[in-house]
Amino acid sequence: MKNGKIKQILLLTDGCSNHGEDPIAVAALAYNQGVTVNVIGVLDDTQTEQPKGLDEVESIAEAGGGVSQIVYQKALSQTVQMVTRQAMTQTLQGVVNQELQEILGKGQTLEDLPPEQRGEVMEVVDDLGETSQLEVLVLVDTSASMQHKLPTVKDALLDLSLSLNARTGKNSFSVYTFPHKKKTISQLVAWTPDLDAIDKVFPKISSGGMTPTGPALKESLYQFGKKRLFRGMRNDEPFEESGS
Repeated sequence: MKNGKIKQILLLTDGCSNHGEDPIAVAALAYNQGVTVNVIGVLDDTQTEQPKGLDEVESIAEAGGGVSQIVYQKALSQTVQMVTRQAMTQTLQGVVNQELQEILGKGQTLEDLPPEQRGEVMEVVDDLGETSQLEVLVLVDTSASMQHKLPTVKDALLDLSLSLNARTGKNSFSVYTFPHKKKTISQLVAWTPDLDAIDKVFPKISSGGMTPTGPALKESLYQFGKKRLFRGMRNDEPFEESGS
């Protein structure tokens, strides 16, 4: 985390990726560059079993250093807020643990401190959670099966904007969708401190096509102002970076 800035990608999906790079590898790359990847798998309110397509939700978030949750539509709004804040705290705790290792030595973490000192550190973490600058890029899967869930997604994002704008720190949100006929991802809402604009643009979203989650995540990294070039994976080779 640089300059007190927390960067997150929040992926909302209801299915398994089926085109392009491995999204788990891309999520790991994002985390390595300081961008946390959180994933929410969205179920229909009438579903009684979790579809196999959502198995990768936890794996993507774990590789991306983020938080994952499988949720029914009716609970989506509350979950979006919870996951975003939980990931923020998790990121800050990671930074604090890194600092502790430099001060106390390798292997030392927040849990190793005496209870009183641990409480004091957590107060600092909570304060940073309210004051740090937060950038959240929301990446919405608009494949055919997500079409009837989009109004719920819109309401959840409006609630997220209202909730986080109660913080004293600056917030910046953007919303992108995938797949797109001509581009990997399509910008729905440019970076903004609030998401009021989604009321107008969400009804215009068209849905359908494959689910290229990996390429969509990779393209999302560019939207944080990173000017890095990525080479695609061949077989099991990892992504490589060139340029700056």
